[in-house]
Amino acid sequence: MASSKFRAIARLWALALAASALLAAAGERWPQPLQPRADLALALVLVPPLLLAAWLLLRRDPSVGSGESEGSERESC
Repeated sequence: MASSKFRAIARLWALALAASALLAAAGERWPQPLQPRADLALALVLVPPLLLAAWLLLRRDPSVGSGESEGSERESC
């Protein structure tokens, strides 16, 4: 089991390394430098974490981790 997990992680790492090498090679051949845009950079930094948070909130089970237990309810007088 550990061997298959290691292979899966190694395969993913190799894929990421290959993609990084391709992007670096493409950047070397780009005809002119790209101008940084603040709105695009901000979107690239903020949108993925916000999408992940929304996905996690939508998949969350409300009964798990609510902090309430059956024995802790108090009766009001």
